[in-house]
Amino acid sequence: MTKVAQIVAEEFGIDLEAVKISATTTGKVPNTSATAASAGADLNGMAAQAAARTIKERLVAFAAAEFKCAPGEVNFHDNQVIAATHRMRFAQLVRAAYIARVSLSSTGFYKTPKIHYDRSTHTGRPFLYFAYGAAVSEVVIDTLTGENRTLRVDLIHDVGRSLNPAIDLGQIEGGFVQGMGWLTTEELVFDDKGHLRTHAPSTYKIPACSDRPPIFNMDLWPAVNREETVHRSKAVGEPPLMLAISVFAALNDAVASVADYKVVPNLDAPATPERILMAVERLRGAK
Repeated sequence: MTKVAQIVAEEFGIDLEAVKISATTTGKVPNTSATAASAGADLNGMAAQAAARTIKERLVAFAAAEFKCAPGEVNFHDNQVIAATHRMRFAQLVRAAYIARVSLSSTGFYKTPKIHYDRSTHTGRPFLYFAYGAAVSEVVIDTLTGENRTLRVDLIHDVGRSLNPAIDLGQIEGGFVQGMGWLTTEELVFDDKGHLRTHAPSTYKIPACSDRPPIFNMDLWPAVNREETVHRSKAVGEPPLMLAISVFAALNDAVASVADYKVVPNLDAPATPERILMAVERLRGAK
């Protein structure tokens, strides 16, 4: 929501605090899309930008006619509107436009372009763009119990031209830790009748704050999205989760050290302490 508010504030040249975000309802946005697949900023950001630009065009036309200047001479910045030699606060222009019966509401819609896929031939372009990243993880394992810790992570991730670096870094950190859980603790257990026994936090181990690596270095790749996304940014919610594969690879490498790296460990994900211990014992027997 913060990113969408930023986009609107940027269009009107006003402070972020002047933009109010409310909950989405079908009464307001009947043809909205879900925020799945990390597409919230892409879809809603572009739609909000389109709606803001529609209103802005009306305000520009009104200001140009009111102050007898060309539309190109009307500029919005720092909560003010400058029309040739005239200067006023944004709220003043909006009030004047309202009194003049200028429409001050609009809806925007955005459909991701260029994507298509034929399931029968497995051909097409299912994504508009790809996000890239790299991560290196350092782990330690206890060969007597299988317990393990992630000591350090260094990663860099591609978010295009970031809409909000603070939010993006938070998303990357959260996605990575979630990926650590996926590959190290989140084991699904079914009974002999096929019922899922790990159905709640009391039986299903999700990563906690204490599982975060004590040394966690993150950086954003300074790139610009080649595709025409909102301000050339990229989705950043789910892609960083895959960078946690580096933790599993490091655990696999740590287990391999038991046999001087001469045998490839048979370690399955999630790499729970039990599975790590069993993999270590197998390697000891193979030496």
